[in-house]
Amino acid sequence: MITSKSMHHIGHKRIVIKLGGSMLESLHSDFFKKFHEMQSEGYEIVIVHGGGPSINIALQKNMIESTIVNGMRVTCGKSIDIVKDVLIGEVNPSLVHQLNRESIEAVGLSGFDGKLLTCTLLDEEKYGFVGNIQAVNDKLLEKILAAGIVPVISCIGATNSGKPLNINADTVASKVALAIGATSLVFVTDTSGIKIDNEIQSAVSPSEIANWIEAGDIYGGMIPKVQAAMDCLHAGVPSVQIVDRHLIGTVIGLEEVFQ
Repeated sequence: MITSKSMHHIGHKRIVIKLGGSMLESLHSDFFKKFHEMQSEGYEIVIVHGGGPSINIALQKNMIESTIVNGMRVTCGKSIDIVKDVLIGEVNPSLVHQLNRESIEAVGLSGFDGKLLTCTLLDEEKYGFVGNIQAVNDKLLEKILAAGIVPVISCIGATNSGKPLNINADTVASKVALAIGATSLVFVTDTSGIKIDNEIQSAVSPSEIANWIEAGDIYGGMIPKVQAAMDCLHAGVPSVQIVDRHLIGTVIGLEEVFQ
């Protein structure tokens, strides 16, 4: 079940790292160095990844148009199988290989594995085959983390009947963070955090984010990132960050954190 941090997993130090698709081919040595440092400090780590660039290439090869609405890929009946095959068959094993090569023991997972991500349709008329996560199998993740292995999760979920559904990777990361009681959620992107008036903001609050969304200063793919961040904050995840490949960027916290 998806539950808040305060309800279970007390005593664990856990971090969920979400890697954007554009990051997967060029992970910096600083990333792996920091990863090992966090593990040596006793953190259990889960990785969630997207795969936008690879999906775009595959859809273009199959002459399927793709559109993004509110930061989410509209996924038609023809494209869902392509999205699934790219994420599970190409992107996920490639990332697992990179981690293993850097002496990080990792295993690839999707929503199909052990009913990890059980979903319903978010809004079929608007988004097509895009999933709304109903449950995260945290018991499966507990077993993997207890074995000292890093779960690497692709953003494909499944209905109770076994139909694959595409899910925004930021949403997957936030739901997983809540389910396992993560102490921190880190979004690694191709931008150095939230930029307002061409200046990266080092620390921001949800009220500032709401104002910037309303004013149009935050838009596109950044919207689901900040919304996922705020959901996690209010549910009990203490720290949410949007950072670049050097793990530098913006910390998002509740107003009282900055007082």
